[in-house]
Amino acid sequence: MSGQKGRDVLIKIGDGEDPEAFVTVAGIRAKTISLNARPVDGTSGESPEAWRELIAGAGVKSASVSGAGVFKDAASDLMIQQAFFAQAVKAFQLVIPDFGTLEGPFLIEALDYSGDHDGEAAFAIALASAGALSFTAL
Repeated sequence: MSGQKGRDVLIKIGDGEDPEAFVTVAGIRAKTISLNARPVDGTSGESPEAWRELIAGAGVKSASVSGAGVFKDAASDLMIQQAFFAQAVKAFQLVIPDFGTLEGPFLIEALDYSGDHDGEAAFAIALASAGALSFTAL
């Protein structure tokens, strides 16, 4: 497989309609998608040679997403602001090239705005999964 362009990793927010339409969060230059599965330790006195044993499927799965970029004053910026101030769980789509698409509910846990007097206005966002995610392979 050849390398992939970072700009093809997309974070999209849903409009809340039925059917849900997704809009790419504008201006994001850097994105990180972290999938986590916290294991449950099932080690006991009967574990072979005292090796740790994990219980398959018993842990808690979560996803966190972060992004940073330039403020574009686009429709997606308004959707992000409204979701943050309402602390509303919204549907998001995460597109990972040559891997797949993750979709599900997320809560915006941080929204930062910054800017230098001689530069562009920038923002950073952090999302935390708020329910089950679905995965569609590309």
